[in-house]
Amino acid sequence: MKDSRLVLNFLVFADRVADGALQSDLLQEISDLGFNQVEIRREYFKDINNEIDVIQSEAERLNMQLFYSVPDEVYVDGKINPRLEQYLEEAKKMGVKHIKWNIGDFNGELHETELKALLEKGVEISIENDQTQTSGTIKAISNYMKAVKRAELHIGYVYDLGNWRFVGEDEIEAANLLKSYVHYIHVKDVAYTDEQPQAAGLDHGEINWRKVLQILPKNVPVAIEYPTTANAEILEAKELLESEI
Repeated sequence: MKDSRLVLNFLVFADRVADGALQSDLLQEISDLGFNQVEIRREYFKDINNEIDVIQSEAERLNMQLFYSVPDEVYVDGKINPRLEQYLEEAKKMGVKHIKWNIGDFNGELHETELKALLEKGVEISIENDQTQTSGTIKAISNYMKAVKRAELHIGYVYDLGNWRFVGEDEIEAANLLKSYVHYIHVKDVAYTDEQPQAAGLDHGEINWRKVLQILPKNVPVAIEYPTTANAEILEAKELLESEI
């Protein structure tokens, strides 16, 4: 069974990518695991120009929907990052439906004209709470999303369940305050080593992730997003989520 809400983020294959596997090489395996939505990570490309075409072809063959995680910021020194247009062109070549960035150093000025031009590229755009005090706190996300909504810009928000622990905030409070903006959810648990947060598999940490999912919207994609060492861990997470969403 392939749950229509579930997405597999390539972070689950961090070790295999580090050992030389290409994202395009793993799409068939992901399909065999029961996923038809995948989040490609830009930092995992080894030869982006060649790999994009292969990913597009494989995703089409496997009837997969693609998401695109780009570890860059919308705002650099308060201005729109000039690299964003390039990322959107990459997304379009792959057939991506959704791209995710971090906010960066938003100073209150949206630069609406430039954002509208980016939104007209035809790829859904969202921002995520990252692991920084600059753009990963409840206040930072709330301030930005309020500004976006006032301007009637169709920018979404990716609620990352585990990242709140890395900025010292509470994931349940964040869910209650930000739920109206959520278009997509990243799930991971968090365990502590020497009082430092570490990403962990669901039910292998301290987060009450079930309670959070009860608070958040029920009709949005949910991605498994944490490093794993075996496909059994991916299937464990998949089974847990299918019983809850």
